[in-house]
Amino acid sequence: MKLKIDTKSIKFKSWLYFILFAAVLMAALWILQVLLLNTLYGTLKTSQTEKVARQIEESFMNNDSEDFFNDVSDYCNSHDMYIYVVSLDGKTTYFTPSSGDYSMPAMEDSEDPKGPSINPKYMSQMQSLNEEMIKKGDLVTMTFGSDDRSQKVLACGNVLHAEDKEDVIVYIFSPLWPVSSTISILARILVIVTLISLIVAWIIAYYLSSRIARPIRKIKNSAKRLAAGEYGIVFSGGHYTEINDLADTLTGASIELEKSDLMQKDLIANVSHDLRTPLTMIKSYAEMIRDISGDDPVKREQHLQVIIDETDRLNNLVGDLLSVSQIQSGKITLEKTKFSLSESVSSIVETFRVKETDGGYTINLDCPADFTVFADEDKIKQVVSNLISNAVKFCGERKTVDVVLKKQGRQVKVSVIDYGCGIAAEDLDHIWERYYRGSSNMVRSVEGSGLGLSICKEILSLHKSDFGVDSTLGKGSTFWFMLDLVK
Repeated sequence: MKLKIDTKSIKFKSWLYFILFAAVLMAALWILQVLLLNTLYGTLKTSQTEKVARQIEESFMNNDSEDFFNDVSDYCNSHDMYIYVVSLDGKTTYFTPSSGDYSMPAMEDSEDPKGPSINPKYMSQMQSLNEEMIKKGDLVTMTFGSDDRSQKVLACGNVLHAEDKEDVIVYIFSPLWPVSSTISILARILVIVTLISLIVAWIIAYYLSSRIARPIRKIKNSAKRLAAGEYGIVFSGGHYTEINDLADTLTGASIELEKSDLMQKDLIANVSHDLRTPLTMIKSYAEMIRDISGDDPVKREQHLQVIIDETDRLNNLVGDLLSVSQIQSGKITLEKTKFSLSESVSSIVETFRVKETDGGYTINLDCPADFTVFADEDKIKQVVSNLISNAVKFCGERKTVDVVLKKQGRQVKVSVIDYGCGIAAEDLDHIWERYYRGSSNMVRSVEGSGLGLSICKEILSLHKSDFGVDSTLGKGSTFWFMLDLVK
């Protein structure tokens, strides 16, 4: 089995994705700063100017003239604007000082006691604002170009109304400074920033891609060893949760493969031994019948019985292997019917009565009533037979096995009890596993494939039945399972 993981490709792709991300980010920054700067600046300036106009309107309504003009002056200084407050008859009542004709609309001082006059080149702008205010009846914002078209001016007009006060018109002029030179400077700065960013992105991408590829490379090398049949390998992760999860999963798989390999080797050894013994016996007694007891009816019957018994052992072993094969392939199915569990268990117990005569065993059946269940009768018989057979093998010197059927709620509990050596606590969690034989401290040196209990577990699991084992070392074990009762 070949396992191919291209860590160089992973490293390159990680590096490439990071560089692409950095490039997209820088492109977005270029578009925002170079192409959209004028539009964005104009939009923000318009919003700011309209907000100031509303604040001036609120100040006019709530304050006296002195506080109102102080507020207007503050707005002018803090927001870089030039503000006219003009009465409806055209008299200029207030204007903010100009710092120059480039930055603000130029003003000319007037000796007229009514106040300074407005620069004529802005009169047309105010007239346009007046016309729009009449149409709209509310605040108006417009953009005008200067005479030399070197810059644009944002103009805002609004009529202010208040009780006990003469209506006035406020004009706000906010220069939209030329940004072409700013854009040029920004473009140069962005070139430098882009180069630095790409270099930094390349360094970071190289570091991160190496950080990702290094643990994957280790996992790949460990996986090659696992594919070569070296089980029990511990996979090391890295600095990322996903890689650590992958390493832990592969480590678990490696441990399970090692365990399965050991169990299968143990199975082969056990089955080989179990096959060799009856085959040797069959061959030996067949030779004895041929050479010695062929003419002696008594001895011939004894020898033939041995051959029959050993053949039964072989048949049972092959049956267990076939059952395990069906379970592993998922082909085992249930054919449920309604039947008397009491009668089925009784028939199984009767088949073991021969043990009472031949081996001195005592097999007791305690079934106080007739229990009817809905299950696969043949499979349940197989479970009961395996449990009784297991109990007979391990019942110890007392040679007593009790089979008890007892109603518990809406279920019937089937218990098979032996009074042998019991099962060690560390073996209880594994006793149902395939190929498992107890630890060395258990006096259970009997022949068998180690498949009986695992077959019982699979059949009971298919029936969705509760099952388990209670055992005390030196006092015996009780294997039990539950089935639902039906009327």
